[in-house]
Amino acid sequence: MSENTKQPHILISNDDGYLAPGLLALVNAIRPLGRVTVIAPEQNHSGASNSLTLSRPLSIHRVAGGERDGFLFINGTPTDCVHIAMTGFLDEKPDLVVSGINQGENMGEDTLYSGTVAAAVEGVMFGVPGIAFSQIDKGWNRIEDAAKAAHDIVAQTLASKLTHTDGAATLLNVNIPNRPYADLNRWRVTRLGNRHHSQPVVVQKSPRGDDIYWIGAAGHAKDSSEGTDFHAIDEGCISITPMQLDLTHHARLAAMRANGWTRG
Repeated sequence: MSENTKQPHILISNDDGYLAPGLLALVNAIRPLGRVTVIAPEQNHSGASNSLTLSRPLSIHRVAGGERDGFLFINGTPTDCVHIAMTGFLDEKPDLVVSGINQGENMGEDTLYSGTVAAAVEGVMFGVPGIAFSQIDKGWNRIEDAAKAAHDIVAQTLASKLTHTDGAATLLNVNIPNRPYADLNRWRVTRLGNRHHSQPVVVQKSPRGDDIYWIGAAGHAKDSSEGTDFHAIDEGCISITPMQLDLTHHARLAAMRANGWTRG
């Protein structure tokens, strides 16, 4: 890692764990763009969303040797990784938080559950731009190609210094088809689509005869119209969705105030 402080400092995390092929491919692709710090979960935390570990202390360990030499891992969630980095572990805040590459898509409502997206969100909450990368199909097929595409998107983000109109840090959710790099030159700036409800819960019996439950698979796309992330992926394009953290329903807010909900 370069000691040149003029280079951008990029914090990389994920939710599949520090041993995931997607993380290694992303780190190797991003290294030429700046000084890289890797802080990732020790184990897979898919579906962890923005959860923080508050019931026990956390430990940070460093990998010594091998292709992941210098990687740091935490016995916590993706959000834990970025939060600890931002609140005292690092000497200074990074210039960019990059998360992924996740094994499997994060589109539509997936983003609310995704630990991959959550790591990027945590950076944005501290005023640092964040990008979450996911590969559409599981299995790591074409992961090196996806990492090359991620490099290009990070490079453009660093060059453009994107900010929202309100000055908030940029948050991008990126989904990459499992295709050769030569076929990943079409990007679409999209909005989130949405899905039908998840598949039914799966009920099984434990060895002791108790009912146990498996959360059902994600539903199929409900809104995959032109302009959505689903539509872009269906067209074989990379989907890049700018997101924001403000969950306030501003139109409903104004309507409620106008209809007497404010008292006192």
